[in-house]
Amino acid sequence: MDVTLADVETAARRLDGAVLRTPFLHSQTLSQLTGAEIWLKFENLQFTGSFKERGALNRLLTLGPDARRRGVVTVSAGNHAQGVALHARKLGIPAAILMPESTPTVKIKRTESFGATVRLVGRDFDEASASVAEFVRQGLTFIHPFDDPEIIAGQGTIGLELIAQGPTLDAVLVSVGGGGMIAGIASVFAALSPETQVIGVESELYPSMARATNRFNGPFVGGATIAEGIAVARPGVLPLEHVQRLVDDILVVPEAVIEDAVALLLQIEKTLCEGAGAAGLAAVLAHPERFRGKRIGLVLSGGNIDMRVLTAMLQRHLVRSGQLVRLRVPMLDNAGSLGPAASIIGDMGGNILEVTHDRIFDGASARSANAVFTVELPDSERNGLVLKALHEAGFAAAVVAAHAAE
Repeated sequence: MDVTLADVETAARRLDGAVLRTPFLHSQTLSQLTGAEIWLKFENLQFTGSFKERGALNRLLTLGPDARRRGVVTVSAGNHAQGVALHARKLGIPAAILMPESTPTVKIKRTESFGATVRLVGRDFDEASASVAEFVRQGLTFIHPFDDPEIIAGQGTIGLELIAQGPTLDAVLVSVGGGGMIAGIASVFAALSPETQVIGVESELYPSMARATNRFNGPFVGGATIAEGIAVARPGVLPLEHVQRLVDDILVVPEAVIEDAVALLLQIEKTLCEGAGAAGLAAVLAHPERFRGKRIGLVLSGGNIDMRVLTAMLQRHLVRSGQLVRLRVPMLDNAGSLGPAASIIGDMGGNILEVTHDRIFDGASARSANAVFTVELPDSERNGLVLKALHEAGFAAAVVAAHAAE
């Protein structure tokens, strides 16, 4: 079944006043940083923190009285779950939510706060999906997170707003999991702005849509990802059909670049995105020449991120940017040897977070030790200046490689 512009416009009328018409704003700083003209669609500002409530509400509004009385069931890593839970409660519809055991706690607690019954099942989306049939046999209606025409039409309302709120775009970048959002947005742009390229973005760990459309021949790795919102092993059948016809390309980006995109959006735009929500910016960072000089729309699809994950992500970003470093400084194992090195680091603006002494491993001798400083710097350029100052003072200092953050 094709989702048409008319279907999306019908969905927009249903959703009018019930979901936020999110801002679509130009980012001057990100434009300067990337060389592209960057426009941001802030779907992370929806009440549930994600675009997913558009499709969820549109599908719920199509249910008849009997289906509403019996209730609904869905499976989701969190954002679709919250959309279904919130709007089911508003409509008086009982909702059961199946979530993978790896779902971030913030998404679980928020879903439960909307009154839904949450059950953690399986390691990932596919394993959780296997339990849906049990609930359907009990009479509940399955609200699929992406493989449903009404879901696709609801997500497509983002496309209508992109066209109405901003200038004509050279390209719009959309994160892709099961494919519902990009299918809906592509349907709108094909009808109203065919000159605009619609480009999907996936994590290198879950390139399911890129592989299914023969746009990527690398491996499907799977496993833990900081973009769990788009961690789908197989795209939906209906979204895949739309993507094959209407989407210009699918880009696959490294996890580390997604982390950097999350950090930049927080630092520059003061807006919090989860990994999936920052995937569009990650694609611009990973492919700068492709987008340089172009007017690009990025859909910040969600902002629900576990604080522990965010903390680790930001620290790893600081390591990659050279603002959080670990310095190995060989010195005599005598009283008073540590102070001069520490003073040099402090005088150069370094904030020493941790110091350890290694007297046994890594080239230490019976008379010497390696002092390892973990240092926070105000900017990446200070890294080289600190090393130079230590060398001039006679310390053979070196940066300890941070492979874990690469």
